Parts: sequence; structure tokens; C-alpha cells
Amino acid sequence: MAHVSAVERRPQLIKAAIDLMTRKGVAAGSTRAIAAELGVAQATVHYTFGTKEDLYAAVMAQITEDLVAQLAAAAPAGGGFEETLAALAGELWRSMAEPATNHQLLTELTMYALRTPRLTEARESHYRQMLGVTTELLTATAERTGFALTEPAEVVARFFLAGFDGLTMQRLSLPDGDAERVGLRALVAATVALAGGRLALTDVRLD
Repeated sequence: MAHVSAVERRPQLIKAAIDLMTRKGVAAGSTRAIAAELGVAQATVHYTFGTKEDLYAAVMAQITEDLVAQLAAAAPAGGGFEETLAALAGELWRSMAEPATNHQLLTELTMYALRTPRLTEARESHYRQMLGVTTELLTATAERTGFALTEPAEVVARFFLAGFDGLTMQRLSLPDGDAERVGLRALVAATVALAGGRLALTDVRLD
């Protein structure tokens, strides 16, 4: 059998871990199970990553990278401030609602990381990146459209992401499609109002 370097094996193991834990949850993600998912020896996981926590950190980094790219691409070209916020909310919601996007797995890993000191940096890095891309998009949109922010863009981004996190937990715990649509519209309206605009409910595209 041809030797596969750790550099080549790394993305394979990350994908195997994501596939396994998306189906079965974080609790099922032992190094033995992840190795079996890929069809390699358990020692391969430890040789490539060192520990299970190191692999989990790499999984969180990969999912975050994908999500940040989705958000950056979601902002409509030439869209207004409110339209851009609605587009970001819709993209985040579609990502959260579709199992294949791994957003739920990222939520589970974040909760796991709260009790796992070795994953503190991975957890904080995820939020810093999400906050960063949202802040950048809001700043760029405000500058391009002449929207006068009455609060710093980072404050507005934090408010928006905090509200979305709350809606995510409601969806995962007690789904209600109609209430979720109203909640997303209210989140966009409240964020625009905080940023300096008028309070008005704007439809959020979810398809």
C-alpha cells in the first residue's frame, strides 16, 4: 500500500470526522470511529493530529472557513444596508437549517469546546472570524451606500450574531417555521435600527 503523508491525510481525516459527526453527533466522534470511517488505523489519527481535540479544532476551523466564505459571497452586489443584512440572515439560516452544511455540528462542537480547555482557541477563533467577516461586510456596505452608522460596525455585528445564535437555539430546540420567519425579520429590523436606520420589518429570503 502506498504511503500517504500526514499533509495528504489531514484533509481526509477532517472530512471523515465531519461526515461521521454530522450523522451521529460529537459523542460518536472517537478517534477509533473516525479512523474506521476513513478505513485507516486509529494510530493514523494520532500520528496526523496528535489528539482527538486537535482533530476537533481542525474540524471547527474547516467548517468556520466554509461558513465565512458563504457569508462573504452572500452579500448582494449593489445592495443597500438593510438588503445586505437580510441576505446575510437568509444565508446563515439556510446554512443552519441544512444538515449538509454542518452548521449544527459546529454548534455542538462549540458547546463541547466550552468544557474542553484544549479547544478554547478554536472556539474563540470561530467567533472572531464570524465577527470579523460580518463587521467587514457591514462596514463596506455602509460606506458604499452612504448609510450613517450611529454605532460602531463591530457592535452592530455582535448584536446581529447574538440574535442569530438565539434563533438558532430555538430552531434546534423547538422548531416553528412561522415564528422563525418572524424572528429573522425582527432581527434584521432591530439590527438596522441599532445601526441608525428606521425600524421596519423586511422579508428574509430562506430559499
